[in-house]
Parts: sequence; C-alpha cells; structure tokens
Amino acid sequence: MLNVIWIIMIFAGVATSLLTGRTKEVSEAILESCVSSVELVITMLGAMCLWTGIMEVARKGGLVDSLARLLKRIFKYLFPGIPDEHPANGAIAMSISADLLGLGNAATPLGIMAMKELSNVNHNSPVASNAMVMFGVLNAACIQIIPATVLTIRQQAGSLNATSVMPCIWIASFVSAVSGVILAKVMEKRVYI
Repeated sequence: MLNVIWIIMIFAGVATSLLTGRTKEVSEAILESCVSSVELVITMLGAMCLWTGIMEVARKGGLVDSLARLLKRIFKYLFPGIPDEHPANGAIAMSISADLLGLGNAATPLGIMAMKELSNVNHNSPVASNAMVMFGVLNAACIQIIPATVLTIRQQAGSLNATSVMPCIWIASFVSAVSGVILAKVMEKRVYI
C-alpha cells in the first residue's frame, strides 16, 4: 500500500510540474535530492556500522545476558509467558538496548530475531501472544537515551546544536512507552468472544 501512495505522489508531482511549466525546477530538485540522499546514507551508514559493532561486541562479551538478568523482574512483568532462561529474553534485551541507543535501523534485525523467539514460545501460532504484542508496543514506542539517528541527521543538516532536542525525545519516548505498556496490559485482560 505504501508503494502505491509513493507512486501516486511522484506522478502527481510530475503532472503538476508539467501543468505549471516548472519541469526545470522539478528536475533540478530531483538531482539535488539524489546527491543529498547519497550523502545522508553514507553518513548514516558510518553511524549504524559503529553502533551495530558495539552491539555485537556487547553480545559476545556477555553484556546482553547481564542486561537480560538485570531486567529480569521487569521482563517477568511485561512478558509473563516467557520461561526464565529462554533465548527470547536475550533477544528482547538486545533489541531494547539498540532502541535505547536510538539505533532504529540496527534494532530492526534484532527486533525480528526477538519476535521469532517469541513466536517459538507461542508455538508458532498465527495469533500473536500477549508477549508478542507487548514487545511490538515497546519496539514501536522505544525509549531513546541516545537518539543517534536523529543526532546524525541534525548534524548532517547543519544544526548548530544537534543535541538540543534530546530532552524532548526522552520525554516523548518515555510517555509513549509507558502509555503503550499501560494500554497493552489493560487490553490483555479483556476477553473477546
């Protein structure tokens, strides 16, 4: 569906440029945005490689398992159906750690790995378990201590103080995560007939 929306937007822009006689400006804007998008991707790639490497070192060094043990009580409340020593706990801890560092792109494969482990706990049922729903909520409303992606984009765009948005990001992500957890816990108690 998203591809259809993009195609409609592109064709609408081209059609508008033809109708208004501004094809030159549109062509120049397209070429300029191609250059700036490649520069942004290269900048983001460096940041993602750095933080993905740090996450891999943390995993191999046992930091992820330590984090899972540290968060054991919170995980027991949020994900009550997961056994104590199940690999899903470590996968969830890795994904949440990546989210805490603001690594949305690096957190995606970790989130997929965590969801696969949660699916195994759920016996690969086509219906999502409460734990899977809760993880989806936490993953979507991630609390970001270091919003690396946002900081990189702001710095690339020429911001004089790229970190000035950090308190707003902390508050917004904390409020959205708490609201999501409360709503998910309320909804998991409801029985649908």
